[in-house]
Amino acid sequence: MRRKICTIGNSQGVSLPADVLEKLHLAVGADVEVSLDEEHGRIVIEPARTAVDYPEGIDAGFVAQVNEFIVQYRPALKKLAE
Repeated sequence: MRRKICTIGNSQGVSLPADVLEKLHLAVGADVEVSLDEEHGRIVIEPARTAVDYPEGIDAGFVAQVNEFIVQYRPALKKLAE
């Protein structure tokens, strides 16, 4: 879906559709992680996870690496899942 970048105070932002937020269980005030996938020229917005959400022995750095891997290889992973 196409959205426009708008001015929000002294910053810029993009509105997120209510149905997308609902599917991700996000609401106003929820924390999200914003990252740049430079290889594919994408902005990635995903729900922020707190340390208590991770299984014992898993840290945020490892989760970030796994997320980057998934973003980078998503098409291949989808094909493998078929």
